[in-house]
Parts: sequence; structure tokens; C-alpha cells
Amino acid sequence: MTLSPGRFLSAVIAFAVVASAGPTAQDNQAQNDVGFNRSPFFLPEQPQDIQTLAGTRVRVTPIKGLRYPWSLAFLPNGDMLVTEAGRNALRLIRNGVLDPKPVTGLPTVLDRVTGPSGGVDVAVHPRFAENGLIYYTYWKVKPGTEEVAQNQRTVRTATLGRARYEGGYVLEDARDVFVSNAWTDGPAATRILFGPDGKVYMVIGSPGATECCGKGMDAQDPSQHGGKVLRLNEDGSVPSDNPFVGQPGHAPEVYALGIRNSIGLIAHPETGEIWETEHGPYNGDEVNIIKRGANYGWPITTFGRSYIRPLKDSLPPASVQPPMTAPGMEPPVAIYTPVIGIGGMTFYTGDQFPLWRGSLLVGGMAGRQISRIAFNRQGVEARREPMLTELRQRIRDVRQGPDGLVYATTDEEDGAVLKIAPAPDVAR
Repeated sequence: MTLSPGRFLSAVIAFAVVASAGPTAQDNQAQNDVGFNRSPFFLPEQPQDIQTLAGTRVRVTPIKGLRYPWSLAFLPNGDMLVTEAGRNALRLIRNGVLDPKPVTGLPTVLDRVTGPSGGVDVAVHPRFAENGLIYYTYWKVKPGTEEVAQNQRTVRTATLGRARYEGGYVLEDARDVFVSNAWTDGPAATRILFGPDGKVYMVIGSPGATECCGKGMDAQDPSQHGGKVLRLNEDGSVPSDNPFVGQPGHAPEVYALGIRNSIGLIAHPETGEIWETEHGPYNGDEVNIIKRGANYGWPITTFGRSYIRPLKDSLPPASVQPPMTAPGMEPPVAIYTPVIGIGGMTFYTGDQFPLWRGSLLVGGMAGRQISRIAFNRQGVEARREPMLTELRQRIRDVRQGPDGLVYATTDEEDGAVLKIAPAPDVAR
């Protein structure tokens, strides 16, 4: 199954018309895969009122005191759990205030500054009120290489864990429930999502910039977990109705393949479709709808090109544009060229921002923005608006809170969670 001609045309148009803030978006894409860039722009402590291009006036309040905040998730009582890249602890935000004491108990993770480890993603079990479970992904160091765990060439693999959180400052009964075979020493990210079907969707990047193991073509190898969206039961086992169960040479966990480096994974609040954001190589960030058994093309098809830098990304030289489409491969819903260093995303469904309702809000790291994509009734992109470019912050994750406000993490050493609310003169 492929996208409708209207949706694909929207993606092609987006190839040429892009809302990207900051002149270095394209030059910085190699580092965007792991988030090594450090912003020279200071984020003030006090709230700021900003007028968006489409006329929405917002108040942005920074919740500071975080170091490279990566992912955030909401507990049923409205508290926020926040992960920090390179830290084996959760941070807790209550009533808009960061608790200075961390919640310990996560596994040891690689430091994001000295090694391209990606970050820790976190998700709250849909029945958290009953079982108190949270799930997380991290990069597990290969046994025997722990002594070089802070070296960026450390071999590691994406791992799904879970723990019980009963309040307080310690996670209980933390354990791995699934360890992938996506061994790599290069930059890659992993994200998780509880789908509407109750299954755990876990996406593992395979950008192809590795040195000792793995390559971009792993994304096309159905026996490998790298470059795939996986579908798992909550205990880490394989659902019997996965698309490749019983097929020789196919890992039974695989749900979709051909993924480069996924930075966001959400379920559409109305359709239940799984949506994914993905870093392109040199250009070509993507937004995809993930379908059962589908192939998303990497590295055979891409809207980007090989890096000018000599990275092993399984693509032709930078002077040659690889195919953008091919039979049997799923095109993106939207692309960004030049890139914005695409981040996490959320569909806005609240009442605080009526103009945004139904829009996809996408973080941009190199582009230093939240990009709002509005769709028409046919589900085709109608317009695109860059927002909060005035802050000049690298936006890593974007979520809608239970209060109908928008929250975003800044990928900065002096990082923050941004609380985005209507400005007082238009507050409801």
C-alpha cells in the first residue's frame, strides 16, 4: 500500500518549500544524527511572549536545570518524567517545577558528549494507575567492552527495559525485557510507543555512519533489528500476528523496515496510525506513516544525499542524488530539504490553541524551531509554519500535556522543558 497521489505530491512540494530557521541547518546535519551541536544562544529564565507567523500569541516559560533533556512523558496525575541524554536517572517536574533530586534506577548509559549514544526514551504504561510500570530504551554496551564505555567507538545495541515507579526517587525492579541484535558503534537513536493495540512499537535507527559493525544496508536486511520498527508484547515477546512471523531469514519482531534514524514515534489520536520522524542524510528529513510490513527505502531511496564528510552511509557520492522513489517502497508524508534536524512530534488536539487543532507539531534541532504542519480534510498537507525561531533553541521532543498546553525539550547543555501556553491577553 502506498500514499495517495495527493499526499505524495505534498511531499514533493515540501522538498522545495521548507520552513527552516538558521543558516546552518544543512551544514550541521551530520552532527544532528547524534545531537552533538551546542547552541551559542542563551535562553532567558523569564517567560517570553511570542507572536507566531499565523497570528497565535504564545507565552513560553522555560523550566530550567536540565542537561540535554531528551524525552518526556506524563504520569496520570500530570507530573512529567524527563530523561537526560547520558544520565542514568529520570527527572521529575511537578506543577511546573523541576525536582532537584533525580529518580535513580535506570541502567548505566553512555555519555552523549563523548559518544554518539542517542538518548533514553521513556513511555508510561497505559495501565500505569494499576501496575505502576514505565518503559524505556537505552543503548546497552556489549559485554567485555565496559572499560571503554565512554569512548564513542563502544559497541552497543538498543535495549527495551521496564521498571516500577511508585513515587519517590527510586525505580523498582528495573530489568531488560528485549535486547536487539542492532550492534553498532555509530550514531543511532531509538524510540518507543504504546500503540492503540496495546503493543510496544520500538524503532531502531541505522544511519550507516558506523565504523566496525553494521551499515546502512542493515535497514534492508530483514534478519537485523537495525533500521526497523519492531512490534513487541509488553513483556518483550513476539506477537503472533506480526507480519514476518514464520518467514525464513526474517526477525519476527520486525513490523516495518528501511528506516534511517528515527527521532519521533507517535500514534495519530484519531486514526491510530503510527507516525514517525526520521533524520535524512545530507538533506531529506522525513515524516512517515508506518504501515504493517512496509519498506521505507533507506538507503536505496532517499530525498537526501551522501555527506560531504567521508562517512560510510552506503550512498553514492554527494554529487549524485540517489533515487527518491522505487516500486514497493513507501514515500514520506512530508520532507524537509534543507533539513531542520527533525525531532519528536505530537498531534495537537487540545482547546488552548484552536488554530493548531489537528496540526502536527514537529521539533527542529538544526532549524531551532517547532514546525507546525496543518492538513486539509483529505489528510494532505495544507501549510507549514515555523514557530519559536526567536528562541534559537534546538527542539528535541514535543508533547501535548493533559492540560492542553504544549511542552518541548531543548537539546542543550543548559537545557530546559519549554511550557507553551496562550499569552495572557488571549488566554481562555
